[in-house]
Formats: sequence, structure tokens, C-alpha cells
Amino acid sequence: MAQVSIQAKKKENMLLDVGIGMKEFVRNNLGILIGLFVLCIIISVINPNFLTSNNLLNVLRQTSTNLYLALAMTMIIILGGIDLSVGSIMAVVGVVTTTLIASLGAPVLVAVAVGLLVGVLIGAVNGYVAATTIIPPFIITLATMNIARGAAYVLTDGKPVRVMSDSFNFIGSGYIGGFLPTPVLYLIILLILCYFIMNKTKLGRHMYAVGGNAEAAKFSGINIKKVKFFAYAFSGLMAAIAGIVLASRMFSGQPTAGNAAELDAIAAVVLGGTSMTGGYGRIGGTVIGALIIGVLSNGLNLMGVSSFWQFIVKGIVILVAVYADVIKRRKG
Repeated sequence: MAQVSIQAKKKENMLLDVGIGMKEFVRNNLGILIGLFVLCIIISVINPNFLTSNNLLNVLRQTSTNLYLALAMTMIIILGGIDLSVGSIMAVVGVVTTTLIASLGAPVLVAVAVGLLVGVLIGAVNGYVAATTIIPPFIITLATMNIARGAAYVLTDGKPVRVMSDSFNFIGSGYIGGFLPTPVLYLIILLILCYFIMNKTKLGRHMYAVGGNAEAAKFSGINIKKVKFFAYAFSGLMAAIAGIVLASRMFSGQPTAGNAAELDAIAAVVLGGTSMTGGYGRIGGTVIGALIIGVLSNGLNLMGVSSFWQFIVKGIVILVAVYADVIKRRKG
């Protein structure tokens, strides 16, 4: 009887923690949540097809690739850094993976493992240089962005690498249970992982400390080099996952894949309220920021708006959102 009572108490405490967490999430992101809700209403009024289940799943599928990058970018920006290489890592990883399958006949699992390793290695190089030198992360990742993009073109001679493997194509184009797109399943898993790292581990607390005041963090005994190295290596891994999923969806490795993807990732992080100066940010805010970008792109496509105008609209939305966030923080 006592054991049943203890289990009931634990369950009650768990539900209470979830309730408190949801309340805090809504309070911290109320502004952009309202913005996302209003945007959805406006688009659905203009085009009722927006609210169909197929279209909403399509929005999630398209947004998932950006979110893989944005989740890791949140960590890096909280540290006070930046990673411009993620789009190029997507391209070179996609090319390497598809080349191994199409040209060398490698098993899909082996090719995917090699692709992931390539992404982690590039991220590790970024992290090592950022942690051990005074070169700004902007310059470091700008260099690796060009190197990785160039490598993708050299490996393919500028041509796409076609893959006709059902098992590989399932990675980015398949469904779980007949309704859940595989990229969305990966996203759910990665969201849980990133939330756990940032909110439940010592490493996550150290990222906030380093981003808030690196000198103070150093004197408090935090290994700044280790924290930076992890963040950039993890960013390389997430970019590799995004590159493999995108290559699978396109049935080919494209040297042009991921072009300007780093900008969409940064935009999602900034829209989510993460400070570009470091020390402040939330994974939940980044998710909402990415959803705003995804919904906006999908809505503009449904309305037949030219892709040229879409760049302008996105830029205006980001500028307004950041300005509103600055005003809110000043008042706070």
C-alpha cells in the first residue's frame, strides 16, 4: 500500500514539474508564440489548404532540417560564437555519403556512418581552433565553409550524385507508422537530447556561464576549451545529419545543397530570443523561431509569392522580431 502511495506521489510530482515547465515555456516565449499563432491564422484565412494535415506535416518535414542546424547553433551563439560552415558541411557530407553508395557500393549504414564522421571532424576542427587560438569564430567557420563547399564541388565535378537505394531514400523520405515522416522522428529525438544537455547537465550550465562571462567562468574552474570544442563538434554532427536527410530526400548528393542554410539557422535562433552577445537563450524559443520561418515560407509558397520577394519578407520579419525583443529586454 505504501509503495503504491509513493508511486502515485512520484507521478503527481512529475506532472507538476511538466506543468511548471510548460507555464515557464509559455511565459518566456509569449511574444513569438502569439506571432506564430497570428501568422498561422492569416495564412489559413488567405489559403485554407494551409491547415490540412498533409500540409502541416510538410511544414514540419521542411522545418526539421533547419532545426537540426538551429539546435546546435543555439548552443554556439549562447557561447558567444557563430558557425557559418554548417550549410557547406551539409553539402560535403551528402556528397560523400551518396558517392560511397553509388560509386563504391558501400552499405548504407557504413556510408551514413562515414558521412556523420566527416561532419564531426569538420566541427571538431572548428572547435579546436576556436578553443586554442584567438581567431574569431566568424573567420574560422568562414574558412571551413569555403573549404567544405569547395571539397563538395571537387568530389563531384559540380554534378549531383544520384542514388537509387530504397533503404537510403527511406532515411529522409520514409514514414513511421504510415503517417510520421522520418525527419520529424529524428527531430523529436534530437530535441529531447538538446533540451536535456542544456537544462539538465553540467555542460549546459557551463555553456551559459562561458557565454555570459568567459573570464569569470575560467576563474570558477570551468574548462572553456572543452565546452567550445563540444559545441562546434556537435554542430558538425547536426549539420551532417541534416545533409544526409536532405540528400536522401533529393535522392542525390548535391554540391549546392545547404546553400545559405546557416543563415536560416541563425535567423531561427535569433527569432527564438537567443542573445547574439551570448549568455542567454532557450531551445524552446529556437523551435518556435524555426516554425515561424517554416510557416512563413510555406504560406508564401501557397500564396504564389515569388521566391525573390520571400527573401525580402523574411528579412523584414527577422528585423522586426529582433527589434521587438531588444525593446522587451530593455523594459525588463
